[in-house]
This record gives sequence, structure tokens and C-alpha cells, in this order.
Amino acid sequence: MSQSDSKHSALVFSTIHSSQAALSAVAASWCRSALHHGLDPARSLRGERLEAAELQRRLASHGDLLAVAEPVLDRLYAQVGLTGCCVIMADSEGVILQERKSAADAPFFESSGLVSGSNWSEASEGTNGIGTCLVEARPVTIQRHEHFSARNIAVSCMDAPIFDPAGRLAGALDVSSARADHGDGMASLIGALVQDAARHIERDYFCRHYSGRRIVLAAGARGQALLAVDRDGLVVGATRAARLLYHLGNEVDLAPRPLDDLIGGAAGYESSERATLRQALARSGGNVAAAAKLLGIGRATFYRRMERAGLDLSQE
Repeated sequence: MSQSDSKHSALVFSTIHSSQAALSAVAASWCRSALHHGLDPARSLRGERLEAAELQRRLASHGDLLAVAEPVLDRLYAQVGLTGCCVIMADSEGVILQERKSAADAPFFESSGLVSGSNWSEASEGTNGIGTCLVEARPVTIQRHEHFSARNIAVSCMDAPIFDPAGRLAGALDVSSARADHGDGMASLIGALVQDAARHIERDYFCRHYSGRRIVLAAGARGQALLAVDRDGLVVGATRAARLLYHLGNEVDLAPRPLDDLIGGAAGYESSERATLRQALARSGGNVAAAAKLLGIGRATFYRRMERAGLDLSQE
């Protein structure tokens, strides 16, 4: 072990046994790495890469996500590739699915384990951009000396989480730098680019998933809070940002609810018998008697109007 590696390992151990974990997100991650995952910052061997067949299976299972992510990865690499950086897309378990790097920088990144199929979860590598971003579900920057493992201190990482159309964590977008002269200013600039790219991926992923629905943007939400609305003005999907904004919860399948109830006013949809009935049902949680009461009609009348509108409760 080199002298610098020994000094880094000693720093990690002294920090773990101090009170800094309560004051520093990096120190807290170091504690998770050592105390929860049982990792040693001095360990020199990396975990094994996934076999080709398993990697292909993961790629196939993330087909829709990668279809929208690939052009964004290309654009991000065009912005940062000439500065000694590689662009990486990892899944929610920290496994690298794709990367973009120059031929000149490839040997360094490959020797650092930043290649497709490698596992960069905190449980595998300790504190690092990809793994820590996934654990904390927020953008993170892990500078060289902030990594848990001494073998990773030659790299700086800027990451942002990516959430799927149901608001679940889908992966992490990473830019890793091989340049020792990339300080806080450059990390901040690259980090902003990474976060913007991650938002683009989320937006395009959501729009692809709800391609047959009307997409509504919540005002003042910087393009992240999107709602998918059906032909009757019912919200049937929401991005994570929209779920947080409108307190919609974490259920994968949202209970349909009228758009007007969320945004507090008319949404520009034409009134129709079908829309009126479905919105009443949504407001009453699917209870026909309660929905009829909302409309000021009897239950039998409600059923007759449902039949005329072609509504079938078993399909709603």
C-alpha cells in the first residue's frame, strides 16, 4: 500500500470513531461503509464484474430507460468528454449499464473499475458518487479524498439520481473525472450539467411511458413536476416531483383523481358526461352511491348515465 493510501485509510478510521458522522454527509457514508457493510478502506481488490449474459439481461430490462437516456448521455459526454471525464449510467443497484469515455482516458477508467457490469453500490465500494447518490436519493459530489476506499481516491464523481415514471429510484447518472486539477469550481459546474441531464432523462422517460396521455406541467416546477392526464381529465400518472408537490404518495399506480382538484382551477378540458361521471367516481373513491350524491342524483340514475356514457366499473 502506498503512503497516500495508508494516510487515507487512517483518516477514514479516525473519522469513523469520532463524532463527525453527525456533522458530515461524507463521514456518515464512511460509517455506513465500515460499520454497516463491513468494508475496509485499505482493501485493494475490486468486486467481480457481471458476466456478459447477466449484463445483457439488465440492459434488456432497462430498455425504455436506456432508449431515452442514450441521446442525453451522448450530449453530456460532448460537453465534458474533452476535460478528462467519462459519463456513466448505473441502475438502481449501482451496476454500470453504459459509459462514454475517450480512447485516451479509457485505460485509466477501466483500471479504476468504471466499466459496464461493475457494481458501484455503497455495499460494494463504500462511499462513491454512484452508490452514495443512490442511498441518499439526491445529487452528490464525491471528490477524490472523500471516497471511502483508498483505491478510489484518484477519481472525482458528480452524480444525480434518476426516477422512473412511478417516482421510484431507477438509477444514477454519473460524471467521473480523471483530472487532479478539477477542483470545487469545476465539480460544481459539472454537477449542474449532470443534474440537468438527469431531469431531461426523467422527463423523456415519463413522456415515453405515458405517450397516449396528455402531459401537464405544474407551473413553477422547473420542468420536473409532470402529470399524465387521460381524456376525461383524470390524473393517472405523476413524476416524483409532482408527487411531492401535490402530496400524491408513493403508490406505483395512482388512484385517478381530477386534474382540477390538484391544480385548483379549470384545466381547459371540455366537459362531457363521461368525464363528469368518472371525476365524481374518482372524488368518491369509486363509491357509486357517494358519487351520485356528489352530483345530486340517485344511484339508479347514476348507473343509467354510466350505461349511456359507456362506462364499466369493472374496467375502471
